[in-house]
Amino acid sequence: MADFRSKTRAGLADLITGQSGSEEIIAEQAIFDVAWPVNRLEGRAAIMDEFVEPLRAALTGAQRRDLLFIGGQNIREPGGMWCACVTHYVGNFDQSLFGLLPSKSMTFLRSGEFYRIEDGQITEAKIILDLPSTMLLARRMPIEMIGAEISFPAPATQDGLCPTTGDGKASLDCVEGMLGALSSGYDPKTFSSPSQTGTDGYWADDMLWYGPAGVGSNYLWEGFVKDHREDFLRAFPDRVGGNHYCRIGDGNYAAVSGWPSMTMTFQGDYLGQKADGRALTLRVMDFYRCDFALGPKGKIKENWVTLDYGDLFHQMGRDLIAESNAMI
Repeated sequence: MADFRSKTRAGLADLITGQSGSEEIIAEQAIFDVAWPVNRLEGRAAIMDEFVEPLRAALTGAQRRDLLFIGGQNIREPGGMWCACVTHYVGNFDQSLFGLLPSKSMTFLRSGEFYRIEDGQITEAKIILDLPSTMLLARRMPIEMIGAEISFPAPATQDGLCPTTGDGKASLDCVEGMLGALSSGYDPKTFSSPSQTGTDGYWADDMLWYGPAGVGSNYLWEGFVKDHREDFLRAFPDRVGGNHYCRIGDGNYAAVSGWPSMTMTFQGDYLGQKADGRALTLRVMDFYRCDFALGPKGKIKENWVTLDYGDLFHQMGRDLIAESNAMI
């Protein structure tokens, strides 16, 4: 397991710096689904031309700084061995990136990533670049903000890079239990779900939730409700989650993702955008750290979340890149 994960992690690091060729890590017929405005790329050449090379060109001295890197057997279709990670692409933002004008200063471009590995190469990937986080660092944020805006921290236990302790199955069981209770017992009138908090709940009393730019991060269940859950559920009260293509557990960590994961209608104003009832979808990635010292089934202590808000607002009729550029 350690070799499978560490080789993939090293290959991705070398790929972005140009220290190794793309043929060493990306299969020739690989398919990458990347956040808006990149979207689907088919084949190694397109992936290099439309994703990797633009990152290298835009961010002088580009490198990756991984916070989490886990791997395991995907229990969902299509199965296979997958890696999942939270990282930042770091460099001086000197040239335009996917149309976003540069800040001419350092940036940390947050990213959530899932990779299917076959015969040592990536054959499939899903990547959510949090472009609004780079807009925020450039002081050109076109949407309203709720919670605290911070760079994602590494796990409090500092053991999220190819973990060597813990039970991945137990971690994934904990997360799946939370997700099952969240959806099956949800009350649209009170916005409540069973078994989330308290003695028998899945979340630790001192949980930390790290969200995308616009939503921000928060502390404790009360902070999570105030700075994310209430606003989101008022805006999308009929949201249906799930539809995951990947769920893996590794050590004290688990990760799940859907592309898209949520379907919903826009029924309440959100981050400054007026509701109009239109149907929307949302690409979602969640990464969790579980603590089994708090009980035999574990509790979730930290949750890193990347959401493709560029795509969500594009469905609402807005181009966040154009709006950010107009703020110069």
